[in-house]
Amino acid sequence: MQTQLKQKGKLLDSKGSLSQVGWSPQPLLDCNLENARFYTFRMFQRFRIKRWDYYAIFTPRLFFSATIADLGYAGNIFVYMIDFSKIELHEEGLVIPFGRGIKLPRNSDQGISEFGDKRLQLHFEVVPEGRHIQVSWPAFQDGRGISADILLHQAPEHESMTIVIPIKQHRFYYNRKINCLPATGSLNYGDLHEDLLPETCLGSLDWGRGVWEYKSFWNWASASGYLPDGQTIGLNFGCGFGDLSAATENCLVLNGKVHKLAQVNFGYSSSNFMHPWKFTDSENRLNLDFTPLKERLAKTNLGVITSDVHQMFGRYSGTVITDDGRTININNLIGFAEEHQAHW
Repeated sequence: MQTQLKQKGKLLDSKGSLSQVGWSPQPLLDCNLENARFYTFRMFQRFRIKRWDYYAIFTPRLFFSATIADLGYAGNIFVYMIDFSKIELHEEGLVIPFGRGIKLPRNSDQGISEFGDKRLQLHFEVVPEGRHIQVSWPAFQDGRGISADILLHQAPEHESMTIVIPIKQHRFYYNRKINCLPATGSLNYGDLHEDLLPETCLGSLDWGRGVWEYKSFWNWASASGYLPDGQTIGLNFGCGFGDLSAATENCLVLNGKVHKLAQVNFGYSSSNFMHPWKFTDSENRLNLDFTPLKERLAKTNLGVITSDVHQMFGRYSGTVITDDGRTININNLIGFAEEHQAHW
């Protein structure tokens, strides 16, 4: 059921269909969105193509995230931080009409993502050492201000979860998730200052490009952290979007190596997101409990565009079995799990 891609090539053929479908531990396909063919009048296609770079940083005390997204009809810039010592969430976002001024690269392994105006500056760049994240938002949270200058170190052999899947006819999702990138640099929010050390701080990237149905739904769960013996461990689970018969994005990432999982079940109550979640899989390799600590509720209503996200932050505990049969014990690993419903 899990088709692994092996050949480099183009994402879309001349007719706008996916050239390959499956997953890979490294990106192999050139994201040639100019070949998309899902409307008779191509001038309208740009309003349906979605592109984003979502970075997340896990430290012993904080979770920090910054995103640059172009959703076609509008751009979306948002930054948020959770202080785990106080269980406090601080967030602000901007809607940019038609994504004006947003720059996003063609592929996930090179280029610059940026947006800036008189209010804020976000700059993400792929550099030889890894990924450089710079954020400056002086008026964030009523003038407290937030800034970040972070380098996520990414070795060439570090594996990631890349999937290419169809969403009905001529629609598709091309996504890359990178977990457990050692982080150095600094983060400032008001009077709070945090120096990031690679022995305790890890970053991740959610890089997405594609064309969805107007009404969309998905679940996503992720974590990046350390085991007691110093090994890095990452989790990435997802479902609800597109045709997952060829491949899912479900995996364990241990010391930078992907261990592929098949179907993962998200067991949770949509009437009480703070209730414990349960994660199991179709091959009896995964048995995790997720205990939420804090809910991030993000709602957007722009008429034709609506979004409703319940992103739960909490701790994972349980077991997962690697590709070579080892049982990994997980205890109180900080991460998140979410439900997302959108009209976009």
